Amino acid sequence: MTTGRLTVDDVDALVVGLTLLGSGGGGDAHAFRHVLRRTLAGTELVLHDPAALAEAPVVAIGMIGATRVLTEKLPSGQEIAGAVGALARWTGVEPTALMSFEAAGLNGAIAVAGAAELGLPLVDADLMGRALTRVDQLSFAVADRPLPPFAMAEPSGQTVLVDDVAPGALERVARTAVAHGGGWAACALGPVPASLAATDACTGTLARALRLGRAHEGLVRPEPEEVAAALGGRVLATGRTVEIARHPSASFGRAGVAILDDGGAVLRVEAENEYLLAILDGEPVASCPDLLCLLDRRTAAPIAVDGLRLGDDVVAIVLPGPPWWRASPERLRRVDPRAFGIDCHAVLLPDPVGDLP
Repeated sequence: MTTGRLTVDDVDALVVGLTLLGSGGGGDAHAFRHVLRRTLAGTELVLHDPAALAEAPVVAIGMIGATRVLTEKLPSGQEIAGAVGALARWTGVEPTALMSFEAAGLNGAIAVAGAAELGLPLVDADLMGRALTRVDQLSFAVADRPLPPFAMAEPSGQTVLVDDVAPGALERVARTAVAHGGGWAACALGPVPASLAATDACTGTLARALRLGRAHEGLVRPEPEEVAAALGGRVLATGRTVEIARHPSASFGRAGVAILDDGGAVLRVEAENEYLLAILDGEPVASCPDLLCLLDRRTAAPIAVDGLRLGDDVVAIVLPGPPWWRASPERLRRVDPRAFGIDCHAVLLPDPVGDLP
């Protein structure tokens, strides 16, 4: 069973959809547009339902580190192959298919390019369903599935393999390795049966990214409510950014953004790598794991946390997050604002009915 197909004509829509699923983070998927066009030229990539692959071994791939460093330390094109190859040598298992760490932002694009270049089927599932920050927030970790062995291949050619370590420790080890290496690395997780991806991963995310991107393509100088309706969400505020306070934290940088709505209200958005919590006139109105997105008011183009500037004219919207995280209080606790050190419970949209747009 397939959930969709990707061709070179889908690249622009896919990139926009992945950016929306990034919720202000996840890295710049636009940096991989030319790679996607090259790898998909003259062919198509089928998106596979993990349930249809039964017990076939699937490897999750992505990158870890500072995504902006990619523009300074360019990939050789062999990093994903290097990480997957190292993992196969260590485990003795050749992957039958690939999937993404997070089908959002840069990692979603990397998974598509990696599957096309390695000639392996791509599973339409990922371990976050949106952009999140830490390795220990992968759905396999939340579901108590082991993450290691974990392979990292740096653009310099160095390969690191970590085994037999808990998710929290793996996060620390991986961040330390890339910090003292090239700033980023391609990664691969140990192979798992596809049946686990069907139950312990967020399914259908790449197909959703493509649907979001196609809906976005039809927006021409739209009104805020048109944008929200097309993307399946609701408007939080429309106005200009009047304050952006950036400051370091114990882990990743933090930011507080104030938007003065046209009607006079003030929307405060708390962010780390992604937009995490929206507070309207002192009342929490939306939060992760739903998708908070700040869009350029004229073009509806998504604006990343680190790309937001004082005086930007924006539309703040919230889209439904991945259903997988809503399925239990334990799952939700791992990705709500408190998981990022913000003293607030999750504030979510009503459960979506049917396919998410």
